[in-house]
Amino acid sequence: MTRAIDTMTTKKTSIVLQFIKDNPTGIIGLILVFSSIICAIFAPSIAPYDPGAASLGHRLDMPKWIDDTGKSQYLLGGDQVGRDLLSRIIYGARISLLVGLCGVAISLTLGTFLGIVAGYFGKWLDDLIMRLAEVQLGLPFILLAIVIMSVFGTGIEKIIVILGLTYWVSFARLIRGEILALKEQEYIQAAKAIGGTDFKIIIKHILPNVASPILVLATMCIAEFILLEASLTFLGLGVEPTVPSWGGMLADSRNYMTSAWWISVFPGIAIMLTVLGFNLLGDWLRDRLDPNMKV
Repeated sequence: MTRAIDTMTTKKTSIVLQFIKDNPTGIIGLILVFSSIICAIFAPSIAPYDPGAASLGHRLDMPKWIDDTGKSQYLLGGDQVGRDLLSRIIYGARISLLVGLCGVAISLTLGTFLGIVAGYFGKWLDDLIMRLAEVQLGLPFILLAIVIMSVFGTGIEKIIVILGLTYWVSFARLIRGEILALKEQEYIQAAKAIGGTDFKIIIKHILPNVASPILVLATMCIAEFILLEASLTFLGLGVEPTVPSWGGMLADSRNYMTSAWWISVFPGIAIMLTVLGFNLLGDWLRDRLDPNMKV
């Protein structure tokens, strides 16, 4: 009995190790994404200090692990007003992931609906939606965001809405292209022949077959939204200065690039690792879910 249990355990361990060996990109991406999510959810428990608590006595403290004087109490150092950089980076994950996930949710919902309408029903609806998409693609996002934020003010909710209402085009064009190929398949024609309604065909046959490319695109868009939020905040058009965000930390560090390099380096590393994680995860999902990649 014991020998059988040991054999099963060894077999399961071998399967797990083989999976890790065959999917290093996916594993690294999952680890990076999962780490960011954990930091965002459990920030109050993980952060060693209050991210907004200033202490001028620890202004521009060096990271504790390279400080020879023993003065610093912050692991990654202090910023220009003496706030703990590590705590602010941990809380900053909340803003980045909130913008990424909520922005993609809006884009995905709007783009999926319009893509289905354009691809499945076609005719003048297809022409209207595609012309609208072309107009949207002709407007540079950063310029559009700067104009809107300058008129309506800054705020995280405005960033989410702008991203969601701008990037629906990517989802709509992808879904439209997939549906144009799918609706000519024999099983779709058979479903229509036996009296299936358009709604039922879309729910049971169309959406399940376009779910894989949508998932891959959504993962990639989260990474892009995180970068765009950081860019807008860096320009002063993102979240409020009182809210810990990675883009805001980079903006605050512009005057201290040479005297306190850690203020800009560590938030930049946080952005890089999070974006890299979502991109690696998206690449892995594409390889696993796209049948053309397996040929």
